[in-house]
Amino acid sequence: MNSNPIGIFDSGVGGLTVCKAIRELMPSEHLIYFGDTARFPYGTRSLDTIIRYSREIADFLLSRNVKMIVVACNTASAVALKTLQGEIKVPVVGVIEAGARAACRAQDNGIVGVVATRATVNSLSYEKAILEINPNMRVIQRHATIFVSLTEEGWVDDDITRLAADKYLRGMYNEGVRTLILGCTHFPLLKNAIHSVFPEMVLVDSGYEIALEIKRMLKEKNLENLRNDGVVELYASDITDTLQRLKDMFFGENGSGIHKMIIDSRV
Repeated sequence: MNSNPIGIFDSGVGGLTVCKAIRELMPSEHLIYFGDTARFPYGTRSLDTIIRYSREIADFLLSRNVKMIVVACNTASAVALKTLQGEIKVPVVGVIEAGARAACRAQDNGIVGVVATRATVNSLSYEKAILEINPNMRVIQRHATIFVSLTEEGWVDDDITRLAADKYLRGMYNEGVRTLILGCTHFPLLKNAIHSVFPEMVLVDSGYEIALEIKRMLKEKNLENLRNDGVVELYASDITDTLQRLKDMFFGENGSGIHKMIIDSRV
């Protein structure tokens, strides 16, 4: 048993979907979440900058004696995960491999779609992970940067969101995509809007899938917190209206307040 917290970080508010999934599956765990809202988005940053930001946040989480770090940001998972894993002693997990495994299980026509940020798509991380599982799989990717902005604006089920979903995904659908990885932790917030345009499409939420794998990993490594004292601590480099709204939606009073934490003044 290990009662130390689990550290979770994301470039903005999207990682709250991962935090929520972990909370629901493991209510006794102490969670510390950091959203780098002041330096959002990561998807348009250089690789060196994404790695630097990720290191800075990991250092903060390690200062809180976390037993594991969850890179809830797909972009940071694609770019910085291996660097962090090589430098940090506690387990560091990302969302990409879990999403790839779930998509391969869900598909039934040999085609998997991935919608993500530009940096995640350009990294080919999902494609590599999927083809490692099944070299015969066809992977069709599309970056959808506007999806991130729509979630930050709170327009998660709006006419403009449905228009964007049709614009981004229609071509993939016409090419046979029926299983779609939501390759950014912001995107699960758009599930209703996407399903209203493509009702038969299976949407793979990488955040939920990594929560399932974390639960298994903690049990295997004897790192579970078996006490019934789980709390959620929320930190952000800038407290935005969207962050506050999602905090209230996901955690209510159980998530306490959001604490402002400036990791580094350089942007």
